[in-house]
Amino acid sequence: MVDDHAIVRDGLQQILAEKFPHAIFGHGRSATEALERVHAESWDVMLLDITMPGPSGFDALGQIRLIQPNLKVVVLTMHPEEQYAVRVLKAGASGYLTKETASEEVVGAVNKVLAGGTYVSAAFAEKLVTQLHAPEQKAPHEMLSDREYQVLRMTAVGKSVKEIAFDLSLSIKTVSTYRTRMMTKTGLKTNAAIIRYGIEQKLV
Repeated sequence: MVDDHAIVRDGLQQILAEKFPHAIFGHGRSATEALERVHAESWDVMLLDITMPGPSGFDALGQIRLIQPNLKVVVLTMHPEEQYAVRVLKAGASGYLTKETASEEVVGAVNKVLAGGTYVSAAFAEKLVTQLHAPEQKAPHEMLSDREYQVLRMTAVGKSVKEIAFDLSLSIKTVSTYRTRMMTKTGLKTNAAIIRYGIEQKLV
């Protein structure tokens, strides 16, 4: 269980220990600690937050999959499914849960990924099926790379290039490059336009 809040990790362990009494639990407070644990030990399932101080869980996901390809990673985050679910599943996650999820749903998700399945909520699964049958029409932000998308979202909540660089552990020059690409691809020319777009598309 990787989350920067001890109360979240302890709560998850309490929920899961009741259903998996013989399981061994490990904790991590950051993406860096998650990588250290998967380098040193073999695990069956990881519950991973994607918004933590330092490198994000989203950034670490690809490395985790390379180190332990058979490890089932379930992202458990505060972000609604519309914002990140498709991207983390494409990056190799086995499931996506929000922190508003009921405890029995967490247990169900762990059981499903252990059995080889992929877990998303029933409501989001229905939305994905609907999109498959709809005419192909992608929103501008869906054309962005993962980094460009992160910069879009962080700009939309009012963060400066310097703040984004700090949060993503990147140089200001690198973030500026991603920002320029993002604005070119989306046609958004000002911070105000980016903020308005983020709100309209429910990205923030």
